[in-house]
Amino acid sequence: MKLNELMVRYIVHDVDAAVAFYTTHLGFRTSAQSGPQFALLERENLQLVLSPPQGPGGGSQPMPDGRKPEPGGWNRFIIRSTDLDAQVEVLKKAAVKFRNDIVSGPGGRQILLEDPSGNLVELFEPAAAAQK
Repeated sequence: MKLNELMVRYIVHDVDAAVAFYTTHLGFRTSAQSGPQFALLERENLQLVLSPPQGPGGGSQPMPDGRKPEPGGWNRFIIRSTDLDAQVEVLKKAAVKFRNDIVSGPGGRQILLEDPSGNLVELFEPAAAAQK
């Protein structure tokens, strides 16, 4: 791993379904997979580690207080877009689930989509790109 690479782990209900989602809809490629227990995906300088909520891997182990890893929540990584409207239209036609509609702020526009386990991905179009 190079120092400029970022790794994010998502806990997912079904590793195979998550691999299919990220490779089909968001441009990731599979760099490693160990059956239904683990997958490592890559896109540019991001490595996405996918683990189920139970299993032999370290990402699945419960905490000392008994809490267990689970999918979903509000943390997310961001994928920049140069044409958010067109990208959202393609994803909607593919029946990708969104949590909201496109919202605008001083920095640009964004929308949140969910992977098959409910983990979030933010698509973000910077303000400069939105003003084209």
